[in-house]
Parts: sequence; C-alpha cells; structure tokens
Amino acid sequence: MSRNAQRKQILMCAPDHFGVAYVINPWMEGQYARTDADEARRQWLGLKALIESRADVRLVPPHPGLPDLVFTANAGLPKGKTIVLSRFRCPERRGEEPVFRAWFEAEGYRVIDPPNDLPFEGAGDALYDEARDLFWVGHGFRSHEDVAPFLEKTLATRTVSLGLIDPRFYHLDTCLCPLPGGSLLYFPGAFAPASRAAIEAHVPPEKRICVEGPDAENFCCNAVALDGAVIFNRASASLIERLRQAGFEPLLTPLDQFIKAGGAAKCLTLEI
Repeated sequence: MSRNAQRKQILMCAPDHFGVAYVINPWMEGQYARTDADEARRQWLGLKALIESRADVRLVPPHPGLPDLVFTANAGLPKGKTIVLSRFRCPERRGEEPVFRAWFEAEGYRVIDPPNDLPFEGAGDALYDEARDLFWVGHGFRSHEDVAPFLEKTLATRTVSLGLIDPRFYHLDTCLCPLPGGSLLYFPGAFAPASRAAIEAHVPPEKRICVEGPDAENFCCNAVALDGAVIFNRASASLIERLRQAGFEPLLTPLDQFIKAGGAAKCLTLEI
C-alpha cells in the first residue's frame, strides 16, 4: 500500500475551505457554519505533526466550494500504483472526484472508475488488514453492497463485506480499524448481526478490541495506526489501557472541529 517500505506515505489536505456547509450525515445536523476555522487549522496541524513524526505527508491542494476535500480517506482506494476512485453517493461531494483524479494521474497512478451506478467512498469504506491480507468493506449508507465483489475482481484481492446499521457510523472507518499484528479495534453496535459474526469468524477473541458506545462516539475507531502508535481524537482510560496492554502506543490529538462534519483522524488521511 505504501511507496516506501521504510516510511509510509500519507495524503492529507489542508482545511483552508473546511466547514459544515450542508448536512449529509447525523454529525452535521445543527452544525451548519458552526466550525471554528482557526481551531480546525490548529487541530489539523496537530494531527499532521504526529503523522509526520512517523510517515511522509503528501498534500492535495484545497479547493473553494469543497469543504469535505479535507477528508482524503474518501479520495479512493489505492493499491500499489493503482487507485479505484470514489463514486460519491451524495451530490454535495461529487466535485471532489475530478480533484482527486487529477492529483493521482499527475502522480502516475493507474486510475480506475467504479461503474456510474456503484456508489463507493474509497478508504472510508474499504480498510486493508495487513495481517490477514484482505480488505474489510463496508456497505449500507454510502457504499453499495456490490463494492466488495467489484474490488475483488478489479484489484485481485480478498474482501469481507460488512453491513453497517447505525447512521452515525455511516463509513466503515468510523467504527472499525485494523491494527498491526492482527488486532482489530471496532464498535460491534455499528454492524448487522451477520457482519458481527463475520468479524468474529476472522478475528480470534484475544485480537478483538471491542469499544463501548461513548468511545465510539468520540471516534476512537477513526484512528491512524503508524509505527506502533494509534492516533485518534480521544478515548476512555480503560480503552487506552487495553491498547497499551495489546502493545500499542495511544496518541491522542483533539479533532472535535472535524467531528462536527462526521470525521476524525482516519478520515483526514489516506495511506498511498
């Protein structure tokens, strides 16, 4: 997934034009034009600094009128020098598609478009599990259930399809995070019963780090795992201790301005 075996490459976008300009998820309700631009920039820079201590950060230029461009996880799904671009379900975000296409084409990627009738929101709904060499693929609110077989065929990869049932956790990366060594951080309440069973079938009990509702609502699963660290907005003392016992270094950085729009650490990054 990364271009450099020693140091990962992470794509981000500065929040110059970030804000809640429309409502397309429950977190945005009541937050229209209520973000603090200066605080959002401080929070974004704090996340960027943590990531830069462990990886190389690349930047896609911000664009007026595209407030959610900052959530680069939704650019698409890269694998090597190929990327499957997103096909946004919500019209408000479709203007991001040509911006991301231009960036990846300039970087020499082979760009693949999903069919017009197949909504797919990139690494927001497709998460690579290195330990199992598969993609967990979410569907239900943004990406279509046919995305998993499409990715299997297009990228010659294995997938496990997971149905999402809680509209607050509308992307898979808001409620599940594969961690190095086979651990999985996830909120069981976000998944349909059959999908919870699928997770349990693939992940042994000692590798499951299940979180409770309050931690999930603080976007603890919307985390970036880098070099033994797990970077996220915030979490309870008990969850932090469980992560430490599992061998990880929890790093907290406030991202509440971005949660107003429905995203946090993972949403603001894309491993390329």
